[in-house]
Amino acid sequence: MQRSRPPFRADHVGSLLRPQRVKDARVRFARGEIPAAELQRVENLEIGRIVQRQKQSGLRLATDGELRRAWWHFDFLKHLTGCALHKGEGTVVNGRATSGESIRVTGKLDFPAAHPMIEHFKLLKDRCDLAGVMPKMTIPSPSMLHYRGGRSAVSETAYPDMDGFFVDLAITYRKAVKAFHDAGCRYLQFDDTAWGYFCSEDQRAKLRARGEDPETLPATYARVINYAIAERPADMTITTHVCRGNFRSNWIASGGYEPVAELLLSRVNYDGYFLEYDSDRAGGFAPLRFLPRGNKVVVLGLITSKSGALESKADIIARVKEAAGIVPLDQLALSPQCGFASTEEGNILTEDEQWAKLRLVADIATDVWRR
Repeated sequence: MQRSRPPFRADHVGSLLRPQRVKDARVRFARGEIPAAELQRVENLEIGRIVQRQKQSGLRLATDGELRRAWWHFDFLKHLTGCALHKGEGTVVNGRATSGESIRVTGKLDFPAAHPMIEHFKLLKDRCDLAGVMPKMTIPSPSMLHYRGGRSAVSETAYPDMDGFFVDLAITYRKAVKAFHDAGCRYLQFDDTAWGYFCSEDQRAKLRARGEDPETLPATYARVINYAIAERPADMTITTHVCRGNFRSNWIASGGYEPVAELLLSRVNYDGYFLEYDSDRAGGFAPLRFLPRGNKVVVLGLITSKSGALESKADIIARVKEAAGIVPLDQLALSPQCGFASTEEGNILTEDEQWAKLRLVADIATDVWRR
């Protein structure tokens, strides 16, 4: 049976490979060769094109592919009142160098009326209305403003104690949810690496080393998220994607969902959870037993976005059936494990391979849920 509201049986996380025209325009803009208006014109044209391609792939939703962003999270967070992008030394993820950018909280937090992603959503909605699909907007979870830097990235002048920071963070995101709804958004997703990292012993050790408690921090994040989404109207769906790292086809966190499953699935009030299950790094489906019976949906990320090799349809169907032994099939859906380009560099596959992956998701969903 198809779902009348998101997440849909065939869905996807959000980001797409940047088309060459967008890459070229961004380089020319950075060099001062074209004005911002010309860059925006190219982005708008390409967003309209990829909305159509998502529909042609068999999806009932479309994102803007995050084509305007350099990073999946910084481009949203840096425009919050009280936040600033900080340039430091780069790091290396599995042999691949990243830029040294990070976010710091320099003043009191708030959601500005002129946040650029509200206008970005309006353009996406316009293109989706023309195509006859639902627009899906993706933004980083509030957890992402704290997890990476912790206390050291939050001004002690603005927030002498962290309780005040988390209160303002929750209020800021509640305002963001309202602003997107007022703009016509009915499908919003909070992208989040924290819950995946809480499953990794290596990442938990790093949290302890900087003075955080991985046993209590998840509950703090849960309170912030629940406050942020508590007043969403009944016609608005809010999901999350739990990421384990996706920079240029790499990963960071390994470990099953058991350490966070009960809290995340039972007590964080999302409507749906995009969970990565494309490799054995995520463990088995047993933690899904904590999903309450009812309307919540787990979207199984069984098809990898990290490589172009196309999965076996029979193998994916078998894994969906395995998960359905723990969660009712009606509370399951299917997607790629992550986006295809969490940063503008993109993952190691071609655009044709990307679209083939999304078509496979739609084809499998039709076969599984039609029955």
